[in-house]
Amino acid sequence: MQASIESRSEGSKDGMRDSVRGRAKNQSESRQFSTFYVAGRLYGIDVTRVQEVVRPMHITPIPLAPQYVVGLINLRGQVTTAIGLRELFGIEVSPSQAFMNVVCRIDGSLISLQADEIGDVVEVMERDFELTPQTVPTEVRQFMSGIYKISDSLLSIVDIDRIGKFLNHKL
Repeated sequence: MQASIESRSEGSKDGMRDSVRGRAKNQSESRQFSTFYVAGRLYGIDVTRVQEVVRPMHITPIPLAPQYVVGLINLRGQVTTAIGLRELFGIEVSPSQAFMNVVCRIDGSLISLQADEIGDVVEVMERDFELTPQTVPTEVRQFMSGIYKISDSLLSIVDIDRIGKFLNHKL
């Protein structure tokens, strides 16, 4: 029994070393994120996961839907579910605000994430990545994969797959 525990432990150490080596190689690599603002905070989604960004559109409300499901949008004939990021993140909503739509494809379906304002496409270096701090509220942290330090701010990375899993589980 003792031998099997030691061998598993050694295997874990080797796997960890390989992971650290792989991360070290990737430190000089860069990634691009489509950025947007929610309540004055900068967020980003991997640019390859964003289909398009569209202006405020007419939304058809869905009766009895959770608060974060704002409604449905007709995007050139495709029905898209609009998710309010303020509602999803537990941030106060401004009723008169017109939201921009960041349209992403998750598991073959389109969803529109509503943001206060659209930013730029930002390129960041892997060496500037950090895990999401525990001080970030759970309502937001559960949808983040980490943060990047950029010149004048922090870029919080939204993990679109985590949002998709949450929506599939809740709806």
